Amino acid sequence: MIEMQVRRKLHGADGDFQLNVNVNIAAGELVALYGPTGSGKSSILRMLAGLMRPDEGVISVGGEPWFDHKKNLDIPPQRRDVGMVFQEYSLFPNMTVRGNLEFALNKGGDRDMVEELLDVIELRGLQDRRPVLLSGGQKQRVALARALVRKPRLLLLDEPLSALDFQMRARLQEYIIACHQRMNLTTILVTHDYPEVMKLAKRILVLSGGSVEYDGPPETFLSRMGRNRPLLR
Repeated sequence: MIEMQVRRKLHGADGDFQLNVNVNIAAGELVALYGPTGSGKSSILRMLAGLMRPDEGVISVGGEPWFDHKKNLDIPPQRRDVGMVFQEYSLFPNMTVRGNLEFALNKGGDRDMVEELLDVIELRGLQDRRPVLLSGGQKQRVALARALVRKPRLLLLDEPLSALDFQMRARLQEYIIACHQRMNLTTILVTHDYPEVMKLAKRILVLSGGSVEYDGPPETFLSRMGRNRPLLR
């Protein structure tokens, strides 16, 4: 269970605003964060990962406190059991695909996990290539595998597929579903793409004005918006 009750002052396109989030996410859920650009979606992921400090509040995962403003507790990112994938690949250019995965392993980590992911995300034939020789979709598969290699408790995906073409995007969505189920992950996905929400998530948190305006099934939110698919930019 993720328990997150945080406040943070942010700067958006229309000026400063207060992000105020109070949500609980059950272990094993795949939840989508949806809303216009600058609404705080990525900031929520960064606070969970320990890359941004809330102004106040608490964050706990599985009963373990990760942040508590009143107790001056802020667990550093390297001690949080999190895998994170951004839109940018951020791969090490001097390492092969295998090298990138092996580098991400914890000291003494299960090296069999590298072998498993090379097969699950179909990277076996690319394992000796460096990133410069990979396509965008291939690089994103490596980035996803690298985030998973330590078997994280929490997988955070920040628009990882937005720069890909339709076919590759659909294929990587299948990889995400397979990995989420196979590894029993708790996954939070930031996306602007509503069909992606419908395909991947059974729960959507819609951000507006710095707070969650809707929390529930994606199809219910779609019906409230009418027949036209809600597009937020």
